[in-house]
This record gives sequence, structure tokens and C-alpha cells, in this order.
Amino acid sequence: MGKSVLLTGYPGIGKTTIIRHVVAALGNLAGGFYTEEIAGPGGRHGFRLVTLEGRTATLAHKDLRDPKYPRVGRYGVDVAEFERVGIRALRNAMEEGKMLIVDEIGAMELYSQRFQDVMMQAFMGNHHVIGTIMNKPNPAADAFRYLSQVDIWEVDRRNRERMPGLLLKWARVYL
Repeated sequence: MGKSVLLTGYPGIGKTTIIRHVVAALGNLAGGFYTEEIAGPGGRHGFRLVTLEGRTATLAHKDLRDPKYPRVGRYGVDVAEFERVGIRALRNAMEEGKMLIVDEIGAMELYSQRFQDVMMQAFMGNHHVIGTIMNKPNPAADAFRYLSQVDIWEVDRRNRERMPGLLLKWARVYL
């Protein structure tokens, strides 16, 4: 059994919903962040980062069109804002010895080398992570996926309702 668990599965299968259930159950024993959609007229406009400390930041938005913002699909990614808010939340949780919540290790987040470095420190150090990871092959994501310290749990329609309970049972070993 690894000391960290990353959920993977197709987009929309419910990984973030599972993470949010786990966050609610763990309360102040956890730190880190999850993501949520920024919706508006005409559908999704981007993604917001929400820390377990209550801070928010725009991770990506369709209106971020300046060349300084790397693109993932139709969204410009605000790497600097992600690092300012998201990495601070991870470092705070690490310093406080909390269970790290990371939703997600995906194409947008992986534009940040600082994020990659912090995640490697977490996985290789004395930290425990519950998170999500992109389903598609990606060299940066695969560097985490294949660590012996990390267990990958596939989320599908058959198991997604049970997954919060399984994760909480797993987490109790380390809390």
C-alpha cells in the first residue's frame, strides 16, 4: 500500500466530487486545494482553485488570451496565480503535517515547475496525499503516477459512490 492515493478516470466521472466529500469529512486534518468550474452564460468559462484555507484564485479562463498565459484547450492558464495561492496552501499543509489534498495533477497545473517540485517533495517525503491525476499519458504526470509511494485508484460508474468511504478508511491509517 502506497502512502499516497491518486484518483484517475475519465473527465466528468466524479473525481472532484469524491475529493470534496473527503475534504468535508477530514475537516482541519487536511490542507491543499480542489478545483471547480467557473460557469456563466454560455457554459464553462474557466476553472477556479479553492484552498482548504478558504482562498480562491482563477486557475484558467477563456478570457486569458495574452501570450504570457499558456493554453490548455480554449483556456489561458494563470500559472503565477496558481503558484501564489495553490503552492502556498500545499506548503502550509506540509508544514502543519496535514493530509495533502491535490485536485488535480493535470495539464494546467503541470505548467508550473514549482508545483511539480512541491509534489515530488510531498510524495518522496513524510507526507500523505489524496488527489486526482489526469487520465491521459503525460510525461510530467507519469513521473508521479509510477512512484512506488503512490497508489492509483481508477474511478468508474461502478465504484464512485463507494470511493469517499474507501479513501477515508485509507486515510485513517495515517491520521
